[in-house]
Amino acid sequence: MAGALAFSLLYLTLTLSLVSSHNITQILDLNPDYSLYNKYLTDTKLNDEIDSRTTITLLVLNNGAMSALASKNPLSVIKNVLSLLVLLDYYDPSKLHDISKGTTLTTTLYQTTGNAPGNLGFVNITDLKGGKVGFGSAAPGSKLDSSYTKSVKQIPYNISVIEITGPIIAPGILTPTTNANITALLEKAGCKTFVSLIVSSGVLKVYESAAEKGLTLFAPSDEAFKKTDVPDLTKLSNAETVTLLTYHALAGYTPKGTLKTTKGPISTLATNGAGKYELTVKASGDSVALDTGVDSSRVSGTVIDSTPLVIFTVDDLLLPPELFGKSPSPAPSMEPVEAPGPSPVSELAPTPEIASAPGPALSFPPAPPTSSPEGTPAEAPATDAADVKSPGSAAVDVRVPVKTLVAVVVIGLMIIRW
Repeated sequence: MAGALAFSLLYLTLTLSLVSSHNITQILDLNPDYSLYNKYLTDTKLNDEIDSRTTITLLVLNNGAMSALASKNPLSVIKNVLSLLVLLDYYDPSKLHDISKGTTLTTTLYQTTGNAPGNLGFVNITDLKGGKVGFGSAAPGSKLDSSYTKSVKQIPYNISVIEITGPIIAPGILTPTTNANITALLEKAGCKTFVSLIVSSGVLKVYESAAEKGLTLFAPSDEAFKKTDVPDLTKLSNAETVTLLTYHALAGYTPKGTLKTTKGPISTLATNGAGKYELTVKASGDSVALDTGVDSSRVSGTVIDSTPLVIFTVDDLLLPPELFGKSPSPAPSMEPVEAPGPSPVSELAPTPEIASAPGPALSFPPAPPTSSPEGTPAEAPATDAADVKSPGSAAVDVRVPVKTLVAVVVIGLMIIRW
């Protein structure tokens, strides 16, 4: 009965995990009309964020509408526009035509990026009756820029893919982000200590050069440097300081959605032939932490996410094992102090011997005399076997090795149990 119940629970768990998972790239691959849209989801890493969520609605654009958007805007703007087309709720055609009071506001992925001030990350969905549904920005005075065309794919109530006529344009969303000033952004985010280190060491130039092709930066907050377990960084050489700082960055654009789906160790800017200098990502829901092998730190916030640059704040300094050693293991138990003698203390039962001290000695009955070959000292070293005493002897030879006594006790217990 218990086995059948366990099997049923396992089957149900596996079934639910299959139902609640999706791969947006594979879904769109089935329809060539959305190949350009699918390409930009991959280029902006939005596909990872979409796949990491369990309930979502994707408003897709056909190749014609997507081409018009992509031809006029940089990748950072395209990502913001596509983020506004990802609704954090499930809407199938039936639900779209049955909206309470005819209109509703829904949250989008753009709202979660921190790039959308106010309610610019919300979308207005309005049932226009007669089979028409309009979509527009939730900003006051905005028009319904787009309308429902057709259903593409639904996996209730996990993911819904719906085609609309064109992009939704929120105020300011088409304005490209100017070249990011890394130090100004970090100082504003409360990472002034980190800024002083990257400037004085020259690592800032390394970051700026890498940012042209893609950079992901994990900046420790000022509070992270004040923690009691932080090593004394003044003892590091210049080369070690550079290594530590480059360890806090990845080559390439890796937003939070991609981090959440990352498996296995990832290389950093410090990775080279002399050491791995890798990080391991641990994700749970929307929470992401970085493990170094020495310590672990939570990704606490996003300073900027503008393709190809993303800067996160972290709660702790990331300490590579190549510089600071591995995590401390539990303190070893104290080894027994062996008194001089012919027999070692057993490793299986590390019982410390009694050290002699001034004072009256413990008295034992004298052992019966034993015969030994002429010329052999009476105090010859004891062998591994216990001395066999003659009947009636009340003495125990204290020179019997501890491991022998332990073995006898164990065998005795086994016999009694049997």
